[in-house]
Amino acid sequence: MRAKNLSIAFFVVAIFTAFEGCQQIQPYKILPLGHGLPTTHPVHNAMVFMANRLEEKSGGKMKIKIYSDAQLGEERVLTELIQIGSLAMTKVSASVMTNFAPEYGVLETPYLFKNPEHGYRVMEGPIGKEILSKGEQFWLRGLCFYDAGSRSFYTKEKPVLHPDDLKGLKIRVQNSQNMVNMVNTLGGSATPIPYGELYTALQQGVVDGAENNPPSLFTSRHYEVCKYYSMDQHTSTPDVLIISTRVWNSLTEQEKTWLQEAADESAQEQKKLWAASVQESMKEMRAAGVEVHTPEKSPFVDKIAPIIAQMKEERPEVYTFYQKIKAAE
Repeated sequence: MRAKNLSIAFFVVAIFTAFEGCQQIQPYKILPLGHGLPTTHPVHNAMVFMANRLEEKSGGKMKIKIYSDAQLGEERVLTELIQIGSLAMTKVSASVMTNFAPEYGVLETPYLFKNPEHGYRVMEGPIGKEILSKGEQFWLRGLCFYDAGSRSFYTKEKPVLHPDDLKGLKIRVQNSQNMVNMVNTLGGSATPIPYGELYTALQQGVVDGAENNPPSLFTSRHYEVCKYYSMDQHTSTPDVLIISTRVWNSLTEQEKTWLQEAADESAQEQKKLWAASVQESMKEMRAAGVEVHTPEKSPFVDKIAPIIAQMKEERPEVYTFYQKIKAAE
């Protein structure tokens, strides 16, 4: 795995070096952006929208080259490449960002937002901007949040209608201690696995299920293996568009303005794309034989109470953001 990551790193360095060379003879700047999603995903389409808007705003002086489908590596690898400036931009889950800036961990708190509108107001307002700034000391500047919907459990053998149904089940989670703690607290056995390896892991029985939003479940084709989707909607952890501070600091003030405006506009476009994608994904998965269940949330909410208590005691900087979000209108 280490050798694979090194190979990817050298490949990306070569790409970025080539782009820098081109920029010396071309009248525009190219920003390479790598991510792990398929081209059918609404977040990818939002980034295409951003690339088009940036080129329009800059009059062709700035362009974004997008590498999808984990061509340049999984989220953790891409984030590390951002840190050293070998890649300009990427999209990661806020869960991945907790490994660098713990304040992002508040966004993984189960049942954090009152409703989707509350979440949008928080992410697009002062609280969201403050969280985005927390990665800068680690060379990771947040540009905006992308809606990743609500995450729910999907399983192979039976639906999850109550926390007790998770007992004995190995559930894939992202590489985040907060997500590990949540699944384990609910009674399951959390198993971190890279997203790109999950389909095979489900097929081979390495894990019994996973948790994600409807578009990701559909576009990944995990529904071909897991026929039970339990809409407990335990978390609404957003995606984060990040740029290397090394790259950001190399831009002029005008270039920074163009890029930030394009990113903000893409976030608004992504919300529309996301809503349409959720509706279409649910329709297609039901047609493919997936059983969709809506369990009562209160037993799940009661079960995760120790997580909030532990946050307050052990992570006061995260609990402060939790209080701010809960108090926000």
